[in-house]
Amino acid sequence: MKSLYLASGSPRRRELLTQVGVPFTAISADIDETPLTDETPSAYVERLARGKAEAGRLRVSAGQDFCVLGADTAVVLDGKILGKPVDEAEACAMLMMLAGREHEVLTAIAVLDGQRCESHVVRSLVRFRPVTKTEAAAYWASGEPRDKAGGYGIQGLGAVFVTGLTGSYSAVVGLPLCETCELLGHFGIPCWQTLNAR
Repeated sequence: MKSLYLASGSPRRRELLTQVGVPFTAISADIDETPLTDETPSAYVERLARGKAEAGRLRVSAGQDFCVLGADTAVVLDGKILGKPVDEAEACAMLMMLAGREHEVLTAIAVLDGQRCESHVVRSLVRFRPVTKTEAAAYWASGEPRDKAGGYGIQGLGAVFVTGLTGSYSAVVGLPLCETCELLGHFGIPCWQTLNAR
Protein backbone atom coordinates (compact mmCIF):
# COMPACT_ATOMS: atom_id res chain seq x y z
CA MET A 1 0.00 0.00 0.00
CA LYS A 2 1.14 3.54 -0.70
CA SER A 3 2.66 5.59 2.10
CA LEU A 4 0.80 8.80 2.93
CA TYR A 5 2.47 12.07 3.83
CA LEU A 6 0.52 14.93 5.38
CA ALA A 7 2.02 18.21 4.24
CA SER A 8 0.94 20.23 7.27
CA GLY A 9 2.24 21.41 10.60
CA SER A 10 -1.29 21.61 12.02
CA PRO A 11 -1.83 19.42 15.09
CA ARG A 12 -5.58 19.56 14.39
CA ARG A 13 -5.15 18.03 10.93
CA ARG A 14 -2.94 15.30 12.38
CA GLU A 15 -5.58 14.49 15.02
CA LEU A 16 -8.37 14.37 12.45
CA LEU A 17 -6.49 12.05 10.09
CA THR A 18 -5.58 9.80 13.01
CA GLN A 19 -9.25 9.77 14.05
CA VAL A 20 -10.28 7.97 10.85
CA GLY A 21 -7.49 5.38 11.09
CA VAL A 22 -5.21 6.53 8.28
CA PRO A 23 -1.49 6.06 9.02
CA PHE A 24 0.67 8.93 7.76
CA THR A 25 3.92 10.82 8.23
CA ALA A 26 3.69 14.56 8.82
CA ILE A 27 6.11 16.75 6.86
CA SER A 28 6.47 20.51 6.65
CA ALA A 29 5.47 22.30 3.47
CA ASP A 30 6.00 26.03 3.78
CA ILE A 31 4.70 28.05 0.85
CA ASP A 32 3.87 31.70 0.20
CA GLU A 33 0.24 32.16 1.29
CA THR A 34 -0.23 35.64 -0.19
CA PRO A 35 -3.50 35.84 -2.18
CA LEU A 36 -3.13 36.66 -5.87
CA THR A 37 -4.74 39.78 -7.33
CA ASP A 38 -8.46 39.18 -8.04
CA GLU A 39 -8.20 35.58 -6.78
CA THR A 40 -11.47 34.24 -5.34
CA PRO A 41 -11.34 32.76 -1.83
CA SER A 42 -12.23 29.32 -3.25
CA ALA A 43 -9.46 29.47 -5.85
CA TYR A 44 -7.07 30.71 -3.16
CA VAL A 45 -7.57 27.78 -0.75
CA GLU A 46 -7.45 25.25 -3.58
CA ARG A 47 -4.21 26.73 -4.93
CA LEU A 48 -2.65 26.62 -1.47
CA ALA A 49 -3.74 23.04 -0.80
CA ARG A 50 -2.23 21.96 -4.13
CA GLY A 51 0.88 24.04 -3.45
CA LYS A 52 1.39 22.44 -0.03
CA ALA A 53 0.96 18.95 -1.49
CA GLU A 54 3.53 19.73 -4.19
CA ALA A 55 5.96 21.27 -1.67
CA GLY A 56 5.53 18.15 0.46
CA ARG A 57 6.20 15.89 -2.53
CA LEU A 58 9.57 17.57 -3.04
CA ARG A 59 10.56 16.60 0.52
CA VAL A 60 9.90 12.87 0.04
CA SER A 61 12.64 10.53 -1.21
CA ALA A 62 12.30 9.48 -4.82
CA GLY A 63 11.54 5.87 -5.59
CA GLN A 64 8.84 5.45 -2.95
CA ASP A 65 5.22 4.61 -3.72
CA PHE A 66 3.50 7.45 -1.92
CA CYS A 67 0.85 10.16 -1.89
CA VAL A 68 0.93 13.60 -0.32
CA LEU A 69 -2.11 15.30 1.23
CA GLY A 70 -2.20 19.09 1.44
CA ALA A 71 -4.95 21.25 2.94
CA ASP A 72 -5.76 24.88 3.53
CA THR A 73 -8.57 26.64 5.38
CA ALA A 74 -9.83 30.20 5.02
CA VAL A 75 -12.45 32.14 6.95
CA VAL A 76 -14.35 34.43 4.58
CA LEU A 77 -16.61 37.36 5.49
CA ASP A 78 -18.27 39.50 2.82
CA GLY A 79 -15.98 37.95 0.21
CA LYS A 80 -12.83 38.90 2.12
CA ILE A 81 -10.37 36.33 3.49
CA LEU A 82 -9.62 36.72 7.19
CA GLY A 83 -6.17 35.26 7.76
CA LYS A 84 -4.30 34.55 10.98
CA PRO A 85 -4.24 37.66 13.19
CA VAL A 86 -0.85 39.34 13.60
CA ASP A 87 -1.65 40.94 16.96
CA GLU A 88 -4.34 41.50 19.59
CA ALA A 89 -5.86 44.49 17.81
CA GLU A 90 -6.36 42.54 14.58
CA ALA A 91 -7.66 39.45 16.42
CA CYS A 92 -10.23 41.48 18.37
CA ALA A 93 -11.27 43.38 15.24
CA MET A 94 -11.84 40.07 13.40
CA LEU A 95 -13.90 38.67 16.24
CA MET A 96 -16.05 41.80 16.39
CA MET A 97 -16.62 41.58 12.60
CA LEU A 98 -17.73 37.95 12.93
CA ALA A 99 -19.90 38.63 16.00
CA GLY A 100 -23.65 38.25 15.46
CA ARG A 101 -23.17 37.19 11.85
CA GLU A 102 -22.75 34.18 9.60
CA HIS A 103 -19.46 33.64 7.76
CA GLU A 104 -18.05 31.13 5.32
CA VAL A 105 -15.27 28.65 6.02
CA LEU A 106 -13.58 27.15 2.96
CA THR A 107 -11.27 24.18 3.30
CA ALA A 108 -9.48 22.73 0.30
CA ILE A 109 -7.77 19.36 0.18
CA ALA A 110 -5.39 18.07 -2.47
CA VAL A 111 -3.88 14.61 -2.91
CA LEU A 112 -1.09 13.88 -5.35
CA ASP A 113 1.16 11.03 -6.33
CA GLY A 114 3.72 11.01 -9.12
CA GLN A 115 1.06 10.88 -11.84
CA ARG A 116 -1.83 13.15 -10.89
CA CYS A 117 -3.28 15.60 -8.38
CA GLU A 118 -6.94 15.76 -7.33
CA SER A 119 -8.43 18.51 -5.18
CA HIS A 120 -11.73 19.50 -3.65
CA VAL A 121 -13.08 22.57 -1.82
CA VAL A 122 -15.60 22.19 1.02
CA ARG A 123 -17.78 25.14 2.00
CA SER A 124 -19.34 25.49 5.46
CA LEU A 125 -21.28 28.30 7.11
CA VAL A 126 -20.71 29.25 10.76
CA ARG A 127 -22.95 31.57 12.79
CA PHE A 128 -21.63 33.56 15.75
CA ARG A 129 -23.53 35.07 18.65
CA PRO A 130 -22.80 38.69 19.62
CA VAL A 131 -19.38 39.06 21.27
CA THR A 132 -18.31 41.82 23.67
CA LYS A 133 -14.95 43.59 23.45
CA THR A 134 -14.11 42.21 26.90
CA GLU A 135 -14.73 38.66 25.66
CA ALA A 136 -12.63 39.30 22.56
CA ALA A 137 -9.72 40.53 24.68
CA ALA A 138 -10.03 37.60 27.09
CA TYR A 139 -10.10 35.17 24.17
CA TRP A 140 -6.92 36.69 22.75
CA ALA A 141 -5.26 36.40 26.16
CA SER A 142 -5.97 32.64 26.11
CA GLY A 143 -3.48 32.30 23.24
CA GLU A 144 -5.84 30.25 21.09
CA PRO A 145 -6.52 32.73 18.25
CA ARG A 146 -2.86 33.34 17.38
CA ASP A 147 -2.43 30.64 14.71
CA LYS A 148 -6.03 30.30 13.57
CA ALA A 149 -7.58 31.46 10.30
CA GLY A 150 -10.19 34.06 11.18
CA GLY A 151 -8.78 34.32 14.68
CA TYR A 152 -10.77 31.52 16.32
CA GLY A 153 -10.81 27.76 16.84
CA ILE A 154 -14.19 26.02 16.76
CA GLN A 155 -12.68 22.93 18.39
CA GLY A 156 -11.41 24.93 21.38
CA LEU A 157 -12.45 27.87 23.51
CA GLY A 158 -13.88 29.64 20.45
CA ALA A 159 -16.77 27.17 20.42
CA VAL A 160 -18.62 29.36 22.93
CA PHE A 161 -19.22 31.94 20.18
CA VAL A 162 -20.77 29.49 17.71
CA THR A 163 -24.57 29.31 17.57
CA GLY A 164 -24.81 27.19 14.44
CA LEU A 165 -22.99 25.36 11.69
CA THR A 166 -24.14 24.31 8.25
CA GLY A 167 -21.72 21.97 6.54
CA SER A 168 -18.74 20.00 7.79
CA TYR A 169 -17.50 20.46 11.36
CA SER A 170 -14.20 18.71 10.58
CA ALA A 171 -13.69 21.02 7.58
CA VAL A 172 -14.05 24.05 9.86
CA VAL A 173 -11.45 22.49 12.18
CA GLY A 174 -9.16 22.07 9.16
CA LEU A 175 -9.70 18.74 7.36
CA PRO A 176 -13.05 17.60 5.91
CA LEU A 177 -12.95 13.92 6.82
CA CYS A 178 -15.69 12.60 4.54
CA GLU A 179 -14.21 14.25 1.45
CA THR A 180 -10.62 13.50 2.48
CA CYS A 181 -11.33 9.79 2.87
CA GLU A 182 -13.12 9.75 -0.48
CA LEU A 183 -10.19 11.47 -2.20
CA LEU A 184 -7.63 9.18 -0.55
CA GLY A 185 -9.71 6.22 -1.77
CA HIS A 186 -9.16 7.41 -5.35
CA PHE A 187 -5.44 6.84 -4.69
CA GLY A 188 -5.88 3.42 -3.08
CA ILE A 189 -5.53 4.60 0.53
CA PRO A 190 -8.48 3.40 2.65
CA CYS A 191 -9.61 4.83 5.97
CA TRP A 192 -10.01 2.67 9.12
CA GLN A 193 -6.66 0.94 8.47
CA THR A 194 -5.74 0.97 12.15
CA LEU A 195 -9.10 -0.64 12.98
CA ASN A 196 -8.57 -3.39 10.41
CA ALA A 197 -5.04 -4.02 11.74
CA ARG A 198 -6.33 -5.09 15.17
